[in-house]
Amino acid sequence: MKAIAAIAYIFIVYSIGDYISIKTKSIVSSLFTCSLIFLIGFWIGVPNTLFEDSGLLQIGSIIIPAMMVHMGSMININQLKEQWKTFLLAVGAVFGIAILLLLIGPFIIGREASIVSAPPIAGGLIAGIQIGEFAKAIDRDDLSLLATFLVVVQGFVGYPLASFFLKKEAMRLKSSNDLLIKEEHKKDEIREIDKKDVLENFLLAKTFLIALIATAFSQFCVERLGLKLVDKNIVALILGIIFCESGVIESNILRRANSFGFLIASIMVVIFSNLATATPDIVINLLPIIVGALFIGTIGILLTSFVLSKILKLSIYMSFAIGVSALFGFPGTFILSNEVSKAVGKNQKERELILNKILPKMLVAGFATVSIASVVLAGILGPML
Repeated sequence: MKAIAAIAYIFIVYSIGDYISIKTKSIVSSLFTCSLIFLIGFWIGVPNTLFEDSGLLQIGSIIIPAMMVHMGSMININQLKEQWKTFLLAVGAVFGIAILLLLIGPFIIGREASIVSAPPIAGGLIAGIQIGEFAKAIDRDDLSLLATFLVVVQGFVGYPLASFFLKKEAMRLKSSNDLLIKEEHKKDEIREIDKKDVLENFLLAKTFLIALIATAFSQFCVERLGLKLVDKNIVALILGIIFCESGVIESNILRRANSFGFLIASIMVVIFSNLATATPDIVINLLPIIVGALFIGTIGILLTSFVLSKILKLSIYMSFAIGVSALFGFPGTFILSNEVSKAVGKNQKERELILNKILPKMLVAGFATVSIASVVLAGILGPML
């Protein structure tokens, strides 16, 4: 398949996925729609070499550390300090997923499937790609495909659960005195993009240089020191946070460089590439494992969130919503918070008060689970395969 035709096909599919996601208010994720279209396409004759032919697969495979630097540049340390209880609960929920899957999962879905399932359930695209790479390294394409499907379908569990718990929390806030507390309007919890002009290539150079440092450091630790748990993506994330806080790189750096859209599109190809080998028989065989992994992982989230809500003295419904954010992350955390505040609040003032209570917690939770904890978890569990 010619490269230009392959790229055109891929971006048409992406566009359809985005359109359906917008129309369904993210209930049907773009990842799910795109995966379904790609899968059916391969089954009816689209060349299995689609992603290789496009050239995007090669790009996506090597830029993940750079994307982790970008994600680090989005994390506000002061924000994490203010919401430290939320952060602890969200991280705890991620490891609750892993603990329950590693304890119970081997008896139900198998040891390897349990290890591979935890990071994508606890996070999303990046964690799924990470653990998928570990699976491919041991020639287990079936496990890599499992990670792909979990990334694709986990939102169907996460969105309705989070919506239910957030509505319960909003109703609790309305019936208590919490909304009577005067709220100060704070800046958006996500780092804003500065408006001053910058050289885009300079931003890209800094991003990839830090990614190179992270990769070299990880390689040194693994090959010279024998520290297999020092994953390059974890190091890149940490360096992104450090260098952004110290002013070396700008916040939200890849968006400032006008490169985020193309780079994330290339990274998505990495996760979708597993679908090229997914025959109907393989999909049918994986379905029970997917259902089992999601069930165990969700129970792990709820149990951990319940325990930590008592320890940290947080609302049980808010705690459940924070934990479940691992199943979808941002922008779902933003969208659901706004939808719930509009649905429950009787007037604009009440809606704003509800939103100011739940949105900061959900945004921090989404970043803690998807951007931080799941990436760390993938780096820890991957060598266990």
